[in-house]
Amino acid sequence: MTYTQTGRIIKMTGGLYTVRLDSGISDSPLTGQTVDCRARGNFRHEHTTPLVGDLVTVQYDDSSYADEEGKIMPDADGTGIMIAEILPRRNSLIRPPLANVGVMLVVIAAASPDPDIPTIDKLLTILEFNRIEPVIIIGKSELKPKRAGKIAALYEKIGYRTFVLSCYTGEGVQAFSDFAHTELSGKITAVAGASGAGKSTLLNTVFPNLNLVTGDISEKIGRGKNTTRHTELFDLPGTAGGYIADTAGFSLLDFERFDFFTLEDLPHTLREFTPYLGKCRYTDCTHINDEECAILEAVAKKEISPIRHASYKELYTTLKGKKKYDR
Repeated sequence: MTYTQTGRIIKMTGGLYTVRLDSGISDSPLTGQTVDCRARGNFRHEHTTPLVGDLVTVQYDDSSYADEEGKIMPDADGTGIMIAEILPRRNSLIRPPLANVGVMLVVIAAASPDPDIPTIDKLLTILEFNRIEPVIIIGKSELKPKRAGKIAALYEKIGYRTFVLSCYTGEGVQAFSDFAHTELSGKITAVAGASGAGKSTLLNTVFPNLNLVTGDISEKIGRGKNTTRHTELFDLPGTAGGYIADTAGFSLLDFERFDFFTLEDLPHTLREFTPYLGKCRYTDCTHINDEECAILEAVAKKEISPIRHASYKELYTTLKGKKKYDR
């Protein structure tokens, strides 16, 4: 007999996928279990790859499991269970390979390593385009408290949920913990930030049962060494159905080689631009040096941060210079 059931991919290692099957399917022997499986070959022909976070349909038959002392268990090699279909995605990311992300914790260190605002803003534009809600966390606030406050003010003005904290002194940790245990329920949450910014330390402080690996800062180059080697979803303790993605980091923000979005999309990925779009004199306004540009007028009045507008100009120059055949 052949069984069809839905589930979520929670881990990917090479060509083997770990899927947590939905529970409560009475006529499916493996309902509610976590199984290893392969993907059907037709995905390659369709140029589609299953991703961690995907909701999928799997198929298996009676040869794919065994009764071990009164308990139904899948075969260990996972070859008898196949991913047959990828269900519609909310979004997908290139690196790390993740789908259906709801929240991104953007971790910024006040120092060691120093914050890189243009890189942070690149990431934020990608998140906005993919409908992923950013939560800004400025950690290591004990090292540079004034700088931490300025960065927080920059992003709070835009409308981002922002936390300033120190895992060393404990300042601000409880406020973030209260938020995380309530607002991250039922969502896939990922974490991004420079190596050494304190991503794993933060998660281990707020969710100690995760036991994620942390890396030390390299004194020679002032950056941390990535300690995570694969992408996997873990249950987020204290939440209702929340997952946290343990990944190798968001090291790929190369707009020259990859098509995150188009030049026309760019103004819509900075949320503070929204009230002014469509109010410029020219319909094809670049918001760079055009006359009677509503965006530039807002920058002059400090309604839009010059720092953020500088990030926009940098991205505009990159996207405008791309050739159509660039990939």
